[in-house]
Amino acid sequence: MQFIENRIFDELHIGDSAEFTRVLRAEDIEPLGLGGGFIAELLSTHLPGPGTAQVDQSLHVRRRANIGELVTARIRIRDMVTETRYVTFQCEYVAKSGEILLEGEARVIAPDIKLRRPRVTAAASPHAVGARHRQLLDAARKFSPMRTAIVHPCDRVSLASAMEAMEAALIVPVLIGPVVKIRQAAADAGLDLKDMEIVDVPHSHAAAERAVALGRDAKIDAIMKGALHTDELMAAVMDKGGGLRTERRMSHVFALDVPYYPKPLFITDAAVNIAPDLDTKRDIIQNAIELLQALGIQSPKVAILSAVETVSSRIPSTIDAAALCKMADRQQIVGATLDGPMAFDNAISSAAAHVKGISSLVAGQVDVLVVPDLEAGNMLVKQLVYLAGAEAAGIVLGARLPIILTSRADNDMARLASCALAQMLVHRRGANRP
Repeated sequence: MQFIENRIFDELHIGDSAEFTRVLRAEDIEPLGLGGGFIAELLSTHLPGPGTAQVDQSLHVRRRANIGELVTARIRIRDMVTETRYVTFQCEYVAKSGEILLEGEARVIAPDIKLRRPRVTAAASPHAVGARHRQLLDAARKFSPMRTAIVHPCDRVSLASAMEAMEAALIVPVLIGPVVKIRQAAADAGLDLKDMEIVDVPHSHAAAERAVALGRDAKIDAIMKGALHTDELMAAVMDKGGGLRTERRMSHVFALDVPYYPKPLFITDAAVNIAPDLDTKRDIIQNAIELLQALGIQSPKVAILSAVETVSSRIPSTIDAAALCKMADRQQIVGATLDGPMAFDNAISSAAAHVKGISSLVAGQVDVLVVPDLEAGNMLVKQLVYLAGAEAAGIVLGARLPIILTSRADNDMARLASCALAQMLVHRRGANRP
């Protein structure tokens, strides 16, 4: 096995440099256009290497490169500050002809301790941001748009999201809320509601109840959150008397497109169940399996996360993980390969698992990460989004129909991909409308 080792601040000198040369693939073009993919890779794997904290980049594209073009990425230390361990690099991308395609500088905090880790294989090199979600959208567009209740769409974001999903042929929106507020929000945003169906109700609570009633009567295929609190919508969905409950506990699944992970990655539950017990975790896993099968992943690999990979009475999540794996052995959870407890590094990296002596069919090939509780899951998802450049989409499962929970912080791709997840699940089940 090959390893990479970093250079700490005291081992660096002005003028030190690193470079690599590659033939550009289609998935490299977008990172190059954004101006940072190769530079970030050089800093984190070559100089200074593992443990480097990137502070900022100022890069300028002179010419966009082409697929099949030979490009050399170079970095060279221009300045160092001992007190802060700040290191400033001069950066450039150079074509085979010598033409500079990109230039600028990047500043990092160099590591102060020696680190050594397995070298990442070429299979884990970054793909274009959002590529997995675009594939999901392409797959969902093959089916008829689903009739979707938009609950209390009384702001620009909710209305624009519904219209964009409609234009993408994913949904047929049914706007449920105070008609005066909906039309005023559309006018303020300069949006034309065209011939959209609007169900007039007096307030957000009534909108949630009406959407749930339409779901019970099989008049809609999905529900999408608008300008109301998630708790208000979910209270109506989970109402014991008139909600959309099934025999299974409801749970949320995040679908993440992580540029440095070679396939879609799913995390559950990071939004609905705060501190799930063993039976709830069983339902959380089965819900996720059903979603992945709807996406064409017939036997997903599921890692049940904890802080360590051994069972300990002092860490309850490790005991739950072991029990869940045995439940899968006894067919209480079906349709997937489970392993746990697993620490995050072992689940994501087969090399890390190998170093620790872990033999696993899941390690390095994981599709679903099952977190011990909502706090851990929420932090993990946000770290991947804000530090690893991941795109996140998600839906609530376990109800009679999928619930699309979008956030005000979501971008357009996240909202569309969330609709696509619901569309694939609706198609898998068969439309629930007569």
